[in-house]
Amino acid sequence: MRETIKKQIKAALERVALTPRSPASLRDEVGDTWQVELTKDFSHGDYASNVALQIAGRTGGRSLEIAEKLLPYLGNDPDGYIEKVEIAGPGFLNFWLSDKYLESAIVNCTSQIQKFGWNRELAGKKVMVEYAQPNPFKQFHIGHLMGTVIGECYARLYEAAGATVLRANYQGDIGVHVACAVWGIRETKEVMPAEGAELPEKTAFLGKAYAFGAKAYKDDPEAKKEIDEFNKKLYQRSDKDLNNIYETGKRWSLEHFDTIYKKLDTHFDYLFFESEMAPKGLEIIAAHREVFEDSQGAVVFPGEKYGLHTRVFITSQGLPTYEAKELGLNKYKFETERLDLSVVETANEINDYFKVILKVLELTLPEVAKRTKHISHGMLRLPAGKMSSRTGNVITGESLIADVEKIALEKNPDPKVAAKVAIAAIKYSILKQQPGKDIIFDFGKSLSLEGDSGPYLQYAYARARSVLEKAQVPSTKAQTSSNFQNLKMEERGKKLMRLIARWPEVLREAQDKLAPQVICTYLIEIAGEFNSFYASNQIINPNDRQTTETRLALAAALAQTLSNGLWILGIPVLEHM
Repeated sequence: MRETIKKQIKAALERVALTPRSPASLRDEVGDTWQVELTKDFSHGDYASNVALQIAGRTGGRSLEIAEKLLPYLGNDPDGYIEKVEIAGPGFLNFWLSDKYLESAIVNCTSQIQKFGWNRELAGKKVMVEYAQPNPFKQFHIGHLMGTVIGECYARLYEAAGATVLRANYQGDIGVHVACAVWGIRETKEVMPAEGAELPEKTAFLGKAYAFGAKAYKDDPEAKKEIDEFNKKLYQRSDKDLNNIYETGKRWSLEHFDTIYKKLDTHFDYLFFESEMAPKGLEIIAAHREVFEDSQGAVVFPGEKYGLHTRVFITSQGLPTYEAKELGLNKYKFETERLDLSVVETANEINDYFKVILKVLELTLPEVAKRTKHISHGMLRLPAGKMSSRTGNVITGESLIADVEKIALEKNPDPKVAAKVAIAAIKYSILKQQPGKDIIFDFGKSLSLEGDSGPYLQYAYARARSVLEKAQVPSTKAQTSSNFQNLKMEERGKKLMRLIARWPEVLREAQDKLAPQVICTYLIEIAGEFNSFYASNQIINPNDRQTTETRLALAAALAQTLSNGLWILGIPVLEHM
């Protein structure tokens, strides 16, 4: 409907002259600088446009008079979807949608099922979303958990826009941190778990071995010298014993990561590794030496020339750094797939680093740079404070999930339900915040059934489904508009219809801005409105079939919209709670 209203306004602008003596239309003067937005308050209609105010600001005219000139040409669309248009305040144009449109939205919702709200904006486009990025030999901490939740949501937003989406995970399986871990494993091999041990035990050992090696690298010059030698040998694959330790540790890590991805309902089409990207990065540097400079035996990018940091791409020992491997990765992505867009989601602590990478890509691989987008998230913190994998003080992703599950079990003894409630609590707490901001995870609020939480949304869905089950209405049953004809809807029911009809617009906004929090806010609003509707209306009335059918149609549409929104967020629905 936003596009329909925009077309009406554009047509009206063409027909209204700037002044009686000027042949120029208002559209010539204002162009497309104006907006059509959803209203925040339904008393102001469903949509509002600032077009008259924009024209007044450009021409020095009076916005109210401009709005009055446009008004006769607005409304009366062929489909009968716009009920009325009014002028408000200093010249806003407010649009009310008709009952016919609202009825059609409910019908579309319950007939299109999951696809309701989806669009084709990116149809035919191929998008790769890279996220998670835990390093083998280290533990999967809550920062990786946060990145995985956000990255998966981004992937689903692109899928709902019609794109073919490829999920990618780039992991640091080579470098000093790996050498520290391999050295730590060798030094503590007597307590190394057996191959048949549980995965958490294996990865806990890897984390301790890494912390032990990292401390030695920092404090013991002899150990540092040996670890640096390990690093060379691992790059060269020249030491059989070290290679065996390396392969075992890497395999344990990846197997463990997979168990966490399964809990989070995510998967990856591509696993990229630093060890594979190093040669590719060196090739790019060699082909574009004019972009880099030599400095004390190393190869660096002189970032200061561009208002950025100077960073090393090849060390004085001739080894590629993380930066060099990143170049190779970004080129390889486009060699592997014909991508229209590559989205890289990381923590914001490497924002400055990524600015350098994008600048170097711009100078060496401009076509790749144009189609690469970096988005970052803040930190996920617990009341306990900071963490560090280097010191071994790690809050792991699985420990957070387990802690939340334990609390959820106190409220619901079914382990399967508690596990899904825990995932909802964690994901919603992450996604409801604007990306880039730090989050302090609140166990109590995240599990609440009374407000701004994932479990609250699950509960609203389960309540709607219980009503439909009682009425023996299957979840896939399509409603017809005849259910609504000649029936005066209660105000709460009408408001719920208007909110449900907004879902395609809300999803589009979240896609355009890559803003999951927009969906979170919307779902909480419709869930609250449904709960109020449920509390004040008898949905199943044996003595009034038409009213019952209408209210059941609303319950079905609400459940479907909640289900669609929760799918985008990666939150599981529950039929019963």
